[in-house]
Amino acid sequence: MQVFVESVGLRAPGLGGWTSSRPILAGAMPYVPGELVLPPLDLLPAAERRRTGLPVKLALSAGLDALATSGRPPEILASVFSSSGADGQVIHQICESLAAEDREVSPTRFHNSVHNAPAGYWSIALRARAPSISLCCFDSSFVAGLLEACAYCTAETEPALLVSYDAPYPQPLHAARPITGSMGVALLLAPQATPASFARLDVHTHPDARVPTRMQDPALEALRMGNPAGRALPLLAALAAPSASALVLEYLRGGTVTVAVSKC
Repeated sequence: MQVFVESVGLRAPGLGGWTSSRPILAGAMPYVPGELVLPPLDLLPAAERRRTGLPVKLALSAGLDALATSGRPPEILASVFSSSGADGQVIHQICESLAAEDREVSPTRFHNSVHNAPAGYWSIALRARAPSISLCCFDSSFVAGLLEACAYCTAETEPALLVSYDAPYPQPLHAARPITGSMGVALLLAPQATPASFARLDVHTHPDARVPTRMQDPALEALRMGNPAGRALPLLAALAAPSASALVLEYLRGGTVTVAVSKC
């Protein structure tokens, strides 16, 4: 599959947006892990803002970062949301409620626990009416989302916004499913080159195992390995670099996905 990248969004500790993070990912500036900084989600009504957890804020912030430099109208832009899990804090609270004597689960907590909650809040904030898909694929969730977005662009000949995000679970869930750091990444992909395109991706799947592309910076490599959305970092580094490159991403059952990145 071949698609074109028009814009990128990024939120992670020490990576406060695509524009400021590009020199870090390109190796021109050192990466300094810091606090995760998320801007307020003013596009959501006040009641919805109070209900949103960290995964929703990550997803929407990354998506809005990508839209900030895009001329695409968000209300008619198809979207793919991918994450390895739902809101871990909400799941923890529901489990606590079920372990109590009354076993009453808050309806608000329940509707925030479902996997497509970020997509729902996205549609509320942006009045988005285009098709939206929410998926999960354990540690390969970003790659699965990338393939889904590329397939949509190819089959429908329409652009699509990929948003991948993951945040840690609280204990004791964290002991069973450890995720380090919090990360949200967004890619606005188009089926044909446009004036906004700055890179072309040629994406291929392979059933055999290959050595995945790793980050040279140890702290960025720790984020890549510790957070499923962090699997996007080698692709982001290739997009931030001035020259063409090729990379390997891990996928299901020992398979891999190769991405050739060419500059427009």
